[in-house]
Amino acid sequence: MSVTRPAIPPLPDLSGVTIPPTARHAGLKRGLRTLATYIALIVGSSVMVLPLAWMAISSLKLPAEINTFPPTWWPSEFAWGNYADAWNGAPFDRFFLNSLFVSTTATLGTVVTSTLAGYAFSHVRFMGRGVIFAVLVATMAIPGEVTIVPSFLIMRELGWIDSYYALIVPSLAGVFGIFLMRQTFARMPRDLFEAARLDGCGHLRYLVGIVVPLNVAALASLALLTFLGQWNAYLWPLLVTNRTEMRTVQVGIRYFVDTELGNQWGALMAASTFVVLPTAIAFLLAQRFLVKGFAFAGIKG
Repeated sequence: MSVTRPAIPPLPDLSGVTIPPTARHAGLKRGLRTLATYIALIVGSSVMVLPLAWMAISSLKLPAEINTFPPTWWPSEFAWGNYADAWNGAPFDRFFLNSLFVSTTATLGTVVTSTLAGYAFSHVRFMGRGVIFAVLVATMAIPGEVTIVPSFLIMRELGWIDSYYALIVPSLAGVFGIFLMRQTFARMPRDLFEAARLDGCGHLRYLVGIVVPLNVAALASLALLTFLGQWNAYLWPLLVTNRTEMRTVQVGIRYFVDTELGNQWGALMAASTFVVLPTAIAFLLAQRFLVKGFAFAGIKG
């Protein structure tokens, strides 16, 4: 039994079809705009990455090669001993433990306080809510340097100088975190809250069981920004710490310059590299949460 296959219709003749000039011009403009965008991004990222790359490469060079002119980009011999000299030149193990403890504790405190305050400003109705929130947001315009002196005087009166209390307690809450969480929680449907209330769900249960799981990206973004800020903090730890065992990594780098290895650029670049490395790894691992969290919060960078 033979099967008759359907005939394939011929392709339409497009020889006489012409693309309007306006469409061609629009496509060309879009292509040029995209190309210009990529070129600007490549140039901007190169400017940002080049100093870090030069720091990492210089940390593997011998002293004689670092001081040569014109400078060489790639080391002829990898001087891994620079990292050992830098680590042994100062108590960086203690500095790392201090920074890790302070940054982690301050991050947890900021996330908790910002979550509670952001939920209160977005879901709990109380008198003066809008005014209080507006005042809090207005304080973001005050430079942080203005509050350093009164904050230091408070720490001194409390007897917290040279202690973890002075490094952690002032950073347990932040206006930016409250603002970010309030904007994020306010975008949630009101019907979801009403339905949970009808089922007998209280504020705390609704926050822990529904709001927090649905906004993990925003919470991760806040945690990442807080951790990076605490890890890179220099001025405040410098003011409230006097003993070596209380210094953080950023202050430790400053005092590493005063040691006998401070004038050896290879060891100094090695110390700077392993101080920057944890924050770079944390940012690369959590950058998708950062973008998604700001997108959900309605904040444009």
